[in-house]
Amino acid sequence: MISKVYSSCLLGLNAQIIEIETNVSYGLRRFEIVGLPDKAVEESKERVGTAIESSGYPSPHHQPERVLVSLAPADIKKEGSIYDLPIALSYLLADNRIKFSPKGKLFLGELALDGRLRPIKGALSFAQLAKEKGFSELILPEENAPEGQIIKGIKVVGLKTLKDVIDYLEGRKGVPSQNINPKEFLFEQDNIIDIGHIKGQEYAKRALEIAAAGNHNLLMIGPPGTGKTLLAKAIISILPPLSFEEALEVTRIYSVAGLLPPGKVIMGQRPFRSPHHSSSEVALIGGGNPPRPGEITLAHRGVLFLDEFPEFHRDVLEALRQPIEEGKIVILRAKHYSSFPAKFMLVAASNPCPCGYLGSPERKCTCTISQIRKYRRKLSGPLMDRIDLFINVPHVRYKKLSSQEEEGYSSKIREEVIKAREIQKERFKGENFFVNSEIPISKIKKYCPIDSRCQDLLKRFVDSGKLSARGYHRVLRLSRTIADLSNSEKISFDHLAEAVSYRAKDIYTP
Repeated sequence: MISKVYSSCLLGLNAQIIEIETNVSYGLRRFEIVGLPDKAVEESKERVGTAIESSGYPSPHHQPERVLVSLAPADIKKEGSIYDLPIALSYLLADNRIKFSPKGKLFLGELALDGRLRPIKGALSFAQLAKEKGFSELILPEENAPEGQIIKGIKVVGLKTLKDVIDYLEGRKGVPSQNINPKEFLFEQDNIIDIGHIKGQEYAKRALEIAAAGNHNLLMIGPPGTGKTLLAKAIISILPPLSFEEALEVTRIYSVAGLLPPGKVIMGQRPFRSPHHSSSEVALIGGGNPPRPGEITLAHRGVLFLDEFPEFHRDVLEALRQPIEEGKIVILRAKHYSSFPAKFMLVAASNPCPCGYLGSPERKCTCTISQIRKYRRKLSGPLMDRIDLFINVPHVRYKKLSSQEEEGYSSKIREEVIKAREIQKERFKGENFFVNSEIPISKIKKYCPIDSRCQDLLKRFVDSGKLSARGYHRVLRLSRTIADLSNSEKISFDHLAEAVSYRAKDIYTP
């Protein structure tokens, strides 16, 4: 007899339906799995057989049967252990050990040898797929059920063991309904650094506010110990909370990557990713076979902080150029095509030279000109041109360090940032972008009009070669954000002048 049940696989962040067909015939004992299974899927026959026996049913390993399990489509490589549960159910159904209708049901789960269901990755993606494809039920391990229940319009059933699944399918066991309100988990502030705890650096704090308001890229340059890393970590405290739609996007990414914190139903805080400077291109951009999301995707809707910016390998930094512009990364392999979202805010920190004290009035720089040039040569012109704000973070005086901390400083700035984001949200209603940094070139004139005096200022910078065409558009987007923070409908000369001042890359030239 041939049976068919439905499961799913992950291709990047998207899920696809997998049909699991099982044929049981009498003959020489054999258990085969076909359909491009990887090693984990091939080994599932051992787990499935023992789990079936532990659940009180005859194991296929002890029956005079030939079992053939086909995973379709056959040209997609099947990976992982999520097919254990559907394979076990498909076998029991084909062998007439159990009876139920598999129509409209999607099964996922890894089986322990004692029949327990182990948690899986990507439950949110599977629930979205099940809803889109018209399935009525998604049956998966109990730990993953709350995540799947975020998606409304489909029944998500979480169970502990294979025996529980069989009892449920045959009507001997009921499942209590759970009402998950994911919006209760949205606003979280864990281990957040208040900007008020960072002494001095008012110029840098203003730049952080502008960057947060418009989602602009930022590079901080200064000697060691001036607070660059603390400032970068504190930017999370002034970013607006995730909307429900953004939280779903981020949760889906972290679920697929297996990085969703235990007990979390939904990601309630904007991501902050800080990879080490020894990270490879695949770790930062994503890749592998099949492709997996990298740090830029894990930082989606949040912050990617690159400390010791020039210490990253040059090819790794150059790979950032396309994602910064397009807000996504497309990875092509011989048998895979994957597109991962990457709308992140790049915050980078760098010393001015290898020793860190070039230009410092307190300590003498010990680097040679060739060392400084080699240090900075890793940061190419095209990469630097994609950064909106360049700021100097100087040494802090004792008077500032010993001053009293200003509690709640982040919350004050955050209120201003949220107001500016609300202005942008209203302005871009009906568009497919949400913040000023994402305004396409075709819309610049519409949303960033300037008067003749502002045009004269930009003309001087562009004609002198201090601003490229890309830099020109980035300055206009940046000035639009500064105007929003001032609650101004029009971009004034002062707004534009401040935006241009942040593009002064002379602070990073040898």
